[in-house]
Amino acid sequence: DGDGWVLNGRKWFTTGADGAAFCIVMAVTDPQAPPHGRTSLFIVPTDAPGYRLLRNTPVMGDEGHDLFSHGEVELADCRVPADQLLGPRGEGFRLAQSRLGPGRIHHCMRWLGICERAHELMVARAAARVIGPDDRRLGDSDIVRAWIAECAAEIRAARLLVLYAAWRIGQAGAKAARDDIAMIKYHVAGVLQKVVDRALQVHGGLGVTDYTLLAWFFREERAARIYDGPDEVHKIAVAKHLLKGRDG
Repeated sequence: DGDGWVLNGRKWFTTGADGAAFCIVMAVTDPQAPPHGRTSLFIVPTDAPGYRLLRNTPVMGDEGHDLFSHGEVELADCRVPADQLLGPRGEGFRLAQSRLGPGRIHHCMRWLGICERAHELMVARAAARVIGPDDRRLGDSDIVRAWIAECAAEIRAARLLVLYAAWRIGQAGAKAARDDIAMIKYHVAGVLQKVVDRALQVHGGLGVTDYTLLAWFFREERAARIYDGPDEVHKIAVAKHLLKGRDG
């Protein structure tokens, strides 16, 4: 409209909107263009007229705050000048896709750190917690020992898989490494869920309270298997590429 843009829309799961100075909006600017050329990206200050953070969306009972929040954002005739277009018009999809590969590597690195922390807590709890009339430690249980050993191996294997994917990106680029990126996304997310769940189980009732980090990890990171593409989407994509040329 004139020398700027008017944005309208609503998004109810905008991570980190609480406290943000600006957001990046992907909006349809050319609805008649080919599918990958219909959207553009805009830098929108959160104090722009028409921008509203309506509320933080509760996640498992916790609204969160600042970076660890997921806000419901409304754009109602939100006006931004033309120079706040991020990149060329119609390149929104391609620009967004260009960050997803490295972004997934970043997620996996963070998840591995959470795995290490949860595993440390599990080992410490198993070594210190005394149960029963014979003063046995949790760590004397064969089941708990098996969990500790299995999680250690799974974390190390996941780390090596992430390092390999990063190496592949460096050698051949994100497009050539797309299967490696997809694999680490669903594999490391699965390891994360297993390690945090087992650490929580070893802590018993304490594990579901906010007296340790485990309940927070469980609440915040269950979505790891959903955001940046659900596990199922990545698995289907990898399987399609592996099956390509084999059908018939």
